[in-house]
Amino acid sequence: MRLLKSQIEQKTGSGFATLLPEEPEDMWHAFNLIQENDRIRAKAVRRVSKTSDAGSTSSQRIAMDLTIQVTHTDFDVGSGQLHVSGKVATENEHVKLGQHHTLDLELNRKFTLEKADGWDSVALEMLKEATDTLRRAELWAVVLGEGTANICMITEHQTILRHHIEVSVPRKRKGGVDGHSKGMDKFFSTVLSTLLRQIDLPAATTSQDKTLPLLLASPGFVATSFLAYIKTEATRTTNKPLMALISNIVVAHSSSAHVHSLNEILSSPAITTKLSDTKYARETALMDKFLTLMRLDDGRAWYGPREVERAVDKGAVGRGGGVMMISNSLFRAQDVKQRRRWVALVDRVRDVEGGEVRVLSSLHESGKRLEGLGGVAAILTYPLEDLDEEDGDEGGFGAAEEEQGDMVI
Repeated sequence: MRLLKSQIEQKTGSGFATLLPEEPEDMWHAFNLIQENDRIRAKAVRRVSKTSDAGSTSSQRIAMDLTIQVTHTDFDVGSGQLHVSGKVATENEHVKLGQHHTLDLELNRKFTLEKADGWDSVALEMLKEATDTLRRAELWAVVLGEGTANICMITEHQTILRHHIEVSVPRKRKGGVDGHSKGMDKFFSTVLSTLLRQIDLPAATTSQDKTLPLLLASPGFVATSFLAYIKTEATRTTNKPLMALISNIVVAHSSSAHVHSLNEILSSPAITTKLSDTKYARETALMDKFLTLMRLDDGRAWYGPREVERAVDKGAVGRGGGVMMISNSLFRAQDVKQRRRWVALVDRVRDVEGGEVRVLSSLHESGKRLEGLGGVAAILTYPLEDLDEEDGDEGGFGAAEEEQGDMVI
């Protein structure tokens, strides 16, 4: 996302930012930045009806700059399309104040955003992340089974299924092994050609950025066999970019060929070590550490809004190892008071207590696990007991061992 212009008052947070989305990941950033009641200005095409002096009515589509006050956003993860609905906030000769309109935000089409309640610290951090051109895809992953494969791109904020492949492979039978082998070769050929189209390997290996790691995972030995196939093809075709990629391939075992098994794969200490540079792996390791501490039930791991706030009040999420994890979905709360509540908590942990704050994406498996725990959790610098028992039971969440059976781990 390119920042074309910005006029934001640091003290009050008032002002605007003009942004230009340049790649699909930018639409996700825009979705997180745009909140209800914000004002957004962008190019729009609207059908306008006109009545002549003779009484006849005609309509035509007119392109114009339109400013709306946001009432609803709709983001399609698969297509990367972002639709922003609202009421017209600035009147012009074609559109009256208060009329409804939906802006379709697209790549390479700029828009200007003005926050209804000002640019708070979380919004400014989101803006900084969105306009950091160094943040791109962090990892490619192929989760395989016999005849099925899911090619995924893992970015800092999303796990995107780029392609699903199904190829019929004959079963192994006595006297029919060749049929199975030929079927697997055909399957591997399809997966490899599709993968190379997705990752644009020549561009990746000739750029100044380091080559992204490729994770191959499967039940059994399918991933290992696929790696052997890649090596054979690289040698046979003398494909130098493909040969360079081989050293960045990591093979792992998974319980299934589904995308959901990525969470399980990245929980492996061996894999986490190899992929330690990726934000996704770091967050997965952090969630695993939290769940391990919770199983120990020693008072150092708590989850849920009420419990985490109480831990922060007691100064237990600060310097010396305190970490608060919070889902970015909480900052999309339509209730302004709720959003301010979480912004204030983040500011307090980060700026006052000196603790670490990790905002996890709700489109990553680690973020989904966190949402299953109420959207917020904390690793404390020192143990605290009975945070879930003070002031009666208000329906909050705690570290009770018996609740683990319902968690997504």
